[in-house]
Amino acid sequence: MTEEDVQHFKIIFLGDQCVGKSSILNRFYQDKFEPDYQATIGLVFHSKNVEINGSSVRLLLYDTAGQEKFKSLIPMYIRDANIIIVVYDISNKDSFTHTEHWVNETKDLKREDAIFVLVGNKIDLEDKRAVTKKEGEDFAIEKGFLFYEVSAKTGEQVAELFENKIFPEMSRKYHIGDEEEERDNDGLHNPNDGGVKLNEGNQPTKKKGGCCGGGGKNKRVKQVESQGNEGTQEEGEGEEPPKESQGEE
Repeated sequence: MTEEDVQHFKIIFLGDQCVGKSSILNRFYQDKFEPDYQATIGLVFHSKNVEINGSSVRLLLYDTAGQEKFKSLIPMYIRDANIIIVVYDISNKDSFTHTEHWVNETKDLKREDAIFVLVGNKIDLEDKRAVTKKEGEDFAIEKGFLFYEVSAKTGEQVAELFENKIFPEMSRKYHIGDEEEERDNDGLHNPNDGGVKLNEGNQPTKKKGGCCGGGGKNKRVKQVESQGNEGTQEEGEGEEPPKESQGEE
């Protein structure tokens, strides 16, 4: 299979600082958790190859900064995204309240076929829960989002978030593995049969010092093959994947 045959899908993580966006991405990206992160500066980029319905897919993963000074850049980052993941911390009521702001940031998204997901992180902190699961579910239904709760700290439900929620919706909306459909570059496909397979071998950027994570039972993800890129974008830069990365949140 040539590079031209591989579908590309852009996934953007949004949410307040320290809700664990970077930790979820890192758990999915390489099935690891780093307890010490610096806050994301601007934007961090990774790519990961997966297989959905027998078709090779490359996920372009963008981790955005939650700080106020970077919020003006969000519309530029998300305008052509395929999947928007809004994250809040179940132990932080304010982070849930602020999801309304992050949802509003998606209103100018150019794609009518985009997939929206609301994710409650840190379910390992059940004894400190400030947002009920029903509150999250009701808000997601109201906004037309998929909903899932996870723990990035040890991986509980992170693989399932993608395998059971996001990938099936991608397959349905973008006809991945559908022999009957011919898609343009927004959703090209390679017909085949098979389930969802995740890949490993990416070289992540390690960060130190910070505040953001989550927890729960560790669920390993079946890995087969991978490749990745990383980097950051700061104010004034365009949308091309950046060259270097600093920190996660």
